[in-house]
Amino acid sequence: MNWLNKLERKCGRIGIPYLMYILSALMLAVFLVEFVRPDLGISSYLYLDMGLVAQGQVWRLLSFLILPPSSSPIWILFSLYFYCLIGNLLEREWGTFKFTFFYLVGVLGTILGALFTGSATNSFLNLSLFLAFAAVYPDVQVMLFFLIPIKVKYLAILDAVYFVVVLILGTWPLRVSILMSLLNVLLFFGGDFFRTVRQQIKYSKTRRQFRKNNFR
Repeated sequence: MNWLNKLERKCGRIGIPYLMYILSALMLAVFLVEFVRPDLGISSYLYLDMGLVAQGQVWRLLSFLILPPSSSPIWILFSLYFYCLIGNLLEREWGTFKFTFFYLVGVLGTILGALFTGSATNSFLNLSLFLAFAAVYPDVQVMLFFLIPIKVKYLAILDAVYFVVVLILGTWPLRVSILMSLLNVLLFFGGDFFRTVRQQIKYSKTRRQFRKNNFR
């Protein structure tokens, strides 16, 4: 990604250090407020609704980023710990600017998707972080349901299968939400993926031609 390296040389100071720590802390704060005062319905003021944005609630263009990923006290801690782990490792691997840029592209994609669908949360955006993590660290092992050891690449494959099914069978708003929220993944890893596919196709053609020439 030479273009990204050039962009980093020009704008490298714009990166936000420990971005996922900051966002996770804010998610936890929102969760605690909802847990203590559920009557406030604070999440209803945070999710991205373009109709309400047009009425002046412009904070929703960013506030959806801090929606808690779970309403369970156990799962919220696990989820936020995992987000921090992913963010820390990706930031260490790429550097602060590239990680911030990756997340920002996902944010902009989610907002653009909401222009077509009307609303959005941070679910697919957060999932894009996991897919990036699986692409960079495919053999890292996690404990599924706290019991089953499994490599993240296999979980990523399951997610990919889910996306394919949704893209085939889902509604157009859901399709748009997925594709736009994963723009960052396509931007960072799409080139490598399509090069691998082309190489596999070329290899398969070569093998078929070899068998045809030698077994006539």
